Amino acid sequence: MASYNRVVLLGNLTRDPELRYIPSGTAVTEIGLAVNDRRKNASGEWIDETTFVDITLWGRTAEVASEYLTKGAPVLIEGRLKLDTWETNDGQKRSKLRVVGERMQMLGRAGGGEGGGGGGAAGGGTRPAGRRDRGNDYSQPAPEVDSYDAPSGPPEDDIPF
Repeated sequence: MASYNRVVLLGNLTRDPELRYIPSGTAVTEIGLAVNDRRKNASGEWIDETTFVDITLWGRTAEVASEYLTKGAPVLIEGRLKLDTWETNDGQKRSKLRVVGERMQMLGRAGGGEGGGGGGAAGGGTRPAGRRDRGNDYSQPAPEVDSYDAPSGPPEDDIPF
């Protein structure tokens, strides 16, 4: 039987990325994503439901996430589900479903304005070493790796009729 393991998530980071390197030198970053869903219940009232997902990014994607993303940043992740299993010190078996992110697209802040989220100049926190100081203004264009929106043909101004 064939199988297909693909996940596409769009949400906001719940915490700053945690970058580390494994002994082989490969970068790995752990991020948390909050994905919101809005639906009507049986009585017709709107219900907001948030799902929290742990995501692991590897290689250059992990480094880019650590450099450009902070808590609250909107991001689209494409990847696959992975079930981690382990045994605790007292012999109990545990498991956790997570996403291994294979593609990441950084998005602009909703509303595109300045500020947004705590952590601007008055935030008072310090940033981890090596991280670009962009504050929480995600209206700046992010570097693109894959783009499906490439223009096809001349701009509308160059059409001769």
